[in-house]
Amino acid sequence: VQLQASGGGLVQAGGSLRLSCAGSGRTFGSSAVGWFRQSPGKEREIVAAISWSGGNTYYAGSVKGRFTISRATAENTVYLQMNSLKPEDTAVYYCAADVSGWSWHRSSYDYWGQGTQVTVSS
Repeated sequence: VQLQASGGGLVQAGGSLRLSCAGSGRTFGSSAVGWFRQSPGKEREIVAAISWSGGNTYYAGSVKGRFTISRATAENTVYLQMNSLKPEDTAVYYCAADVSGWSWHRSSYDYWGQGTQVTVSS
């Protein structure tokens, strides 16, 4: 599985961005996909995750109600719509694939994309 994250950028507080995670490989379609983020000096943390079917989703408490994860199976792409962005959302965002099941724990994710920077100014 190979993953390519894109869509990051600079946005003012209260604004929106949509991140894309384009996947390839035989098992991407049957993998759960998660978005994680990491800011300087902090550990990488889960933001949101979606099961292979799209029927299950998970959100971290800090983004619930503001972010939406979705997947377009025919396009092999998972999206993260981020609304009402806050300065504390500033981080490098990574997408990752869990080929063995459904989880929002970082250790369960086997394949990682390269990351895309999101910067929210106050």
